[in-house]
Amino acid sequence: MGYLGGFLVTFRQHGRKNRVTTQYSGGRLFKRKKRSASAMDVKVEKPERLHGRHVLNRYEDGMEKCIGCELCAAVCPAKCIHVRGADNDPDNPTSPGERFGWIYEINYLRCIHCDLCVEACPTEAITETKLFEFSFTNRKDAIYTKNELLVGDDGKPRHMPWEDWRPGEDQHTSAWMRATASAGDASFVGVVSWAGERGYGVRAAEATQAEADSSADASITSDGTTSSSAQTKSSVTH
Repeated sequence: MGYLGGFLVTFRQHGRKNRVTTQYSGGRLFKRKKRSASAMDVKVEKPERLHGRHVLNRYEDGMEKCIGCELCAAVCPAKCIHVRGADNDPDNPTSPGERFGWIYEINYLRCIHCDLCVEACPTEAITETKLFEFSFTNRKDAIYTKNELLVGDDGKPRHMPWEDWRPGEDQHTSAWMRATASAGDASFVGVVSWAGERGYGVRAAEATQAEADSSADASITSDGTTSSSAQTKSSVTH
């Protein structure tokens, strides 16, 4: 049973009852079976703290949040961010500060989605969405410029042809940094300490640990098992 015992461990993981992912076609019709495209195009719910594609945000009045300080580029361990600031036109400023981000580029062939750029930004200009499915057919498309990163006049992220956006993937951007204030002071948990964003207003703070625990407890079924969504929330908040 030495060799067979090892294979039995693998075989036990197969079968419908052990399936932990949801099948989907990535926006394309699954042709091998007679199923509708909508039935084969469902994704699992993403954790609130998932790190995805970046966006450059605007204030609620439409002005850009980026002030061209280049702190994000300085802290990036992969050296994938290139920023150059320029002086604002006094008569027609781009941002509220003296300077704005004139050039902003992210090379996604290098980016590791560590979110350090988000943590370093003093104005919450750069955040990460929940979009993680985007691929490129050439290296040029992998370098996102300011025109692609900056949200539109409505505050919504710009959708590129090679990106598979789904509803809600622009919500809760970089939620993990909203759990506490600077330096991780526990007394600021659940306290809003950031400016509003165009199209979204002031985003709510992440739930406190007590709220997250009570939500997870409410999701526990009568037979003592926990739903997958509750397990995800519990693991994320811890």
